[in-house]
Amino acid sequence: MRTLVIETATAACSVALLEGDRVIARDHAVVGRGHAERLVPMIGALPGGGRADRILVDCGPGSFTGVRVGLAAARGLGIGWGVPVQGYSSLALIAAAALAGRPGDAIVAVLDGGHGEVFQQAFDADLTPLEPIASRKPADAVTWLAGRRAVGQGVARLRLADPTLGHDDRLPDAGDVGLLPGALRTLPPAPLYGRAPDAVPSVAA
Repeated sequence: MRTLVIETATAACSVALLEGDRVIARDHAVVGRGHAERLVPMIGALPGGGRADRILVDCGPGSFTGVRVGLAAARGLGIGWGVPVQGYSSLALIAAAALAGRPGDAIVAVLDGGHGEVFQQAFDADLTPLEPIASRKPADAVTWLAGRRAVGQGVARLRLADPTLGHDDRLPDAGDVGLLPGALRTLPPAPLYGRAPDAVPSVAA
């Protein structure tokens, strides 16, 4: 089965085409912004224009705009190609890639969450989630590490609170999705925002 993977939830924009779990083509760029402009050409440059039997997309948490760009593209292609669309979490993907290179005990994936906070989630060595996704201030996030290894782009923010932390500041990469257990790549294709909206609609009295 051929799978198109879309990753736009963070400052990175990446795509990959997999045959089973084997990557046959991939592209990854740190773009900051402008995912909407970069994504479609990146997909089109894949073999067969990226055409696949199913689509996997990063649901977040991460950039509000980036998450929506990826989901919109995945849903649109899914309808056009008549193929299923499923999702995965950016934090789980970071943890999977980090553990593949250096297996060990529990790990905590961390991404910049904006508003001076980070998104954070702990995983066991077999990638079982140990807690729900949370948004925390850096000092609270460092305390929550409880001595566990931290990985992900958000670690740079945590080092402001604890300079002794490591420097594994990786961003998610679509080409790593084959490292995820099956249960972590079957999420509904809906946003994982990681925290409540900043603005709440008023309710008429």
